[in-house]
Amino acid sequence: MKRTETTKALAAKSQAELKTELAALLKEQFGLRMQRATQQLTNTEKLKHVRRNIARARTLLHAKRGQA
Repeated sequence: MKRTETTKALAAKSQAELKTELAALLKEQFGLRMQRATQQLTNTEKLKHVRRNIARARTLLHAKRGQA
C-alpha cells in the first residue's frame, strides 16, 4: 500500500501526539459539519479528507496500543 505524506507524518508521532491530533481533527470535523448544516461550507471535499484523517489517526493509535 502506498503511504501518503499525511500517513507518514501521523505514523512518526507518539501516542500522546496522536491523541492531540485526533482531538483537533474531531473539532475540525464538528466545525465543518456545522458549516454544512448552515449552508456556509463551500468546499465539501474537506469534510471527506478530515473524516479519513480521523480514521487514519484512530487506526495508528489502535496499532500502537497493541504493540505496547
